[in-house]
Amino acid sequence: MKRVIDNFGKNLWVLILLLSMAFVNVSCDDDDDDEAGNEEPMPVETMTITDIAAGNTDFSILVAALQKVGLDDDLASESGEFTVFAPTNAAFADLLEELGASGLDDISNDVLTSVLLYHVVSGSKMASMIETGYYNSLSAGPMDGYGLSFYVDMATGTINGRAMITATDIKADNGVIHVIDKVILPMSITDHAIANPAFSSLVAGVVKAELAGALDDDAATFTVFAPTNDAFDMFFTDMGITLDDLSKETLSSVILYHAIGAFVPASMVEAGYFPTLSTAFERNISVKVDTDGGVMLNADSEVVATDVVATNGIIHAINKVIMPPGIVDIAMDNSNFSILVQAVVKAELVDALSGDDPLTVFAPTNAAFEELFAAINVTGIDDLTKEDLTPILLAHVVSGNVASTDLSNGNVPTLNDQKMIAINVDSGVSIDGTINVVAADIQGKNGIVHVIDKVIVP
Repeated sequence: MKRVIDNFGKNLWVLILLLSMAFVNVSCDDDDDDEAGNEEPMPVETMTITDIAAGNTDFSILVAALQKVGLDDDLASESGEFTVFAPTNAAFADLLEELGASGLDDISNDVLTSVLLYHVVSGSKMASMIETGYYNSLSAGPMDGYGLSFYVDMATGTINGRAMITATDIKADNGVIHVIDKVILPMSITDHAIANPAFSSLVAGVVKAELAGALDDDAATFTVFAPTNDAFDMFFTDMGITLDDLSKETLSSVILYHAIGAFVPASMVEAGYFPTLSTAFERNISVKVDTDGGVMLNADSEVVATDVVATNGIIHAINKVIMPPGIVDIAMDNSNFSILVQAVVKAELVDALSGDDPLTVFAPTNAAFEELFAAINVTGIDDLTKEDLTPILLAHVVSGNVASTDLSNGNVPTLNDQKMIAINVDSGVSIDGTINVVAADIQGKNGIVHVIDKVIVP
């Protein structure tokens, strides 16, 4: 028995040795084949977004649409990554019926390209990475570099309040696909407000003011600072009113005061005064923008979300409703006029400057007042009486809404019966020879303000 075991052991070692030599020989042969190039490497199979769509019969219309406009190759490229919200055949059938089209050939390539790219986001975003909010698609907006936005509500699983996300995380080599049951369409400013439930109060106001058509116009471009529902609730509470208490005309003026007639993304917002679409005396009422520590409007309303890109403009959300300002409001909203405000309050001229009759105010800055204080040897407003201040302040006010372009050389009467001011427009605008207008045409609802660098002394 021991001999049998010994012989078995010897035979086993011989067998292992032979197998090892055979493995080495085969490996060497494989290496020789590879070095000689006699055998081709196995092809690596790709699965791009286009490949996955083409392999699924439920995406046949989507694939046909991509091929029609030449986007199939773009979504087959592995040089970038994309997230595609892919409409099914049923979704496209619903769209064609909605448009009254018999097929894709009834839709122009430009329109179809815009719609298809509206379903594509740069980067690979799995479902766990998508939060409720706005996403910028690859569909071109009104300005280069700003793709049209769509709104995803993860609480309901919908996009733009229109399409339901029915399947997620179909992974491709160059991104990911999520399936939706409706084709989403690029939206105007009005459409965006309707699609986001946080703007329902704004939508109600726009409808009552009959402005939906104006803000839906693709022939114009707007920037809208859109108050949220909370902003409107605060506004109505502070005013002690409801939406029903506002006339169409008042509501229209307020809503248009939140819009500017240009495309201004967050990266281009600058400090200063800008004309809104709300008007007074056939001029656009100004809104004050501050950019220190965030963007503020009229020193009170904060921009809390930016760059929702629509087909006809861009939306920034704000946390307070802003009202068209009067002359006194313009001064109060600008810290450079704080001494002027103190003077107007002490002279009890607030009501006189808040009436309906148009006025033009040449407003001295704080630096201008401080120069006056030094010249007359006082420390500030507290050293001057109401009787001291009233004739000085009234010398800065002219009847009428007089824009800088309406000024001409000559003497102009002020609300101080004893004081005429000498206007010269030969090189800029100057008053009494030594006072310069350093900023002009800040339009309010009851008049216009021009900023000056010295106090007018009667």
